[in-house]
Amino acid sequence: MNPRVLRRFIVLMALLTVGAFVFWDVLEDYVQREPGDYYTEAGSNRLVDELYDEALDNFDKALEEAPDHRGALMGRALVFIQTERYDDAIAELDYLIDYLDKTLEPDDKTGFGVLAAAHANRGIVHDRLGRYEQALEDYVQALNTDNETVEGPGVVHKILYGSDRVSSVRDRAIYIYEQLQKPEGERILRIPELDAKQRMYKP
Repeated sequence: MNPRVLRRFIVLMALLTVGAFVFWDVLEDYVQREPGDYYTEAGSNRLVDELYDEALDNFDKALEEAPDHRGALMGRALVFIQTERYDDAIAELDYLIDYLDKTLEPDDKTGFGVLAAAHANRGIVHDRLGRYEQALEDYVQALNTDNETVEGPGVVHKILYGSDRVSSVRDRAIYIYEQLQKPEGERILRIPELDAKQRMYKP
């Protein structure tokens, strides 16, 4: 056999083999996911990149595959918060909280993490809108539901953002509570440079 033909044949077979492995790996990854998971992850990536329309489109596709997918519902709420569509955010979080309250099993730790994050995020929206009593109620509910999920920034956050000076749910709840105990004219509930450090929660 001609050496060139043989070499070409070997290279072609090698490329086909690699291509087949890549194809099956991608296919397996897609097929083995629960309905809605693929588009929820894609939406989360778009959200991180601040591509909000694309993120929302992916979360909507996830919900077409799996209505009430809690990750997709949370993702939509985060898009609405980031784009200051606060009424839509409240509606989405109200629905998610109600759904989780009705369906959570006692041993669903991830689910309780999502519920705590939903309360924390709804608290942030109320906070931004000046509804401090409602914000405090949600912050307390978040802490009572899953304290670990809404703790202050961890090591990863400090490495990524270079700072641990981020307002936690507990910090903000204590501050609002203390301010609400004061006479109305003495309260300072809005400090823009500190409020900007609040982070949203996604378990």
